[in-house]
Amino acid sequence: MSRLISVLIPAHNEAAYIGACLEALFASSALPDGTTGEVLVLANGCSDDTALIAGRVSPSAGWSMQVLDLPEGGKLNALNAGDALARGEVLIYLDADVVVEPDLLPQIAMALTDDVAFYASGRPAVAPAVSWTTRAYGRFWQQLPFVALGVPGFGLFAMTRAGRQRWDQWPDIISDDTFARLSFTPTERASVVARYHWPMVEGLGNLVRVRRRQNVGVVEIAEMFPALMQNDDKPRLGIAGLLRMALHDPVGFAVYALVSLLVKTPLFADKTRWARGR
Repeated sequence: MSRLISVLIPAHNEAAYIGACLEALFASSALPDGTTGEVLVLANGCSDDTALIAGRVSPSAGWSMQVLDLPEGGKLNALNAGDALARGEVLIYLDADVVVEPDLLPQIAMALTDDVAFYASGRPAVAPAVSWTTRAYGRFWQQLPFVALGVPGFGLFAMTRAGRQRWDQWPDIISDDTFARLSFTPTERASVVARYHWPMVEGLGNLVRVRRRQNVGVVEIAEMFPALMQNDDKPRLGIAGLLRMALHDPVGFAVYALVSLLVKTPLFADKTRWARGR
């Protein structure tokens, strides 16, 4: 039986990243027998060469690609446009600055074989950072139970077609990845072992702005979709666990604690809903 997976890549001014993202995707290991893939690059509101660069990348055997050059910016609008065109039984949502390892897409395809509502992601690995603050923060952050043991889904998440049918259009929210994850119960989510490399923003100020945006995004979902919060199984670290991590990596803990403290101050407040930091 033939099966199709669709990879949707929203991209706003990602000329510096989209090429590497696509090259890694098309270098993936062979998909399961009978499975083919389509890629939809959703260039939205770009003022750079994102769409042009994406169009120059040649799909590998078993893959097709379509580049949409959408005049209107906005990730959620791009996702809605992509969903309207995607034909796959499995839908993979991939940020344009993420690089997947070769086995990730085949493993996700295998995890989502049944025609039931199910969600999957890989293991996130923070890409090498330039600033020492981001390196220290990322090193500590990767050891947090939610990241190390959960199925966080930031940068890349996937679901069956049946799972995507749980909502209509993507709502106008900050945290699309949190919304997607919480639309599935803990028993409906699976993590595969292959990794993807996710870039963290550089520098203390950007870390604080993005962390604040993430916090606001979770609060927004709790207010707009309170029923989804019952699916939040984020493990609690506790004081003892935090102390153990601090003893193991005191520098990382110090930077993480400083960011957590500054998030609560107006010093790094951002006037927009989005905080990219690049």
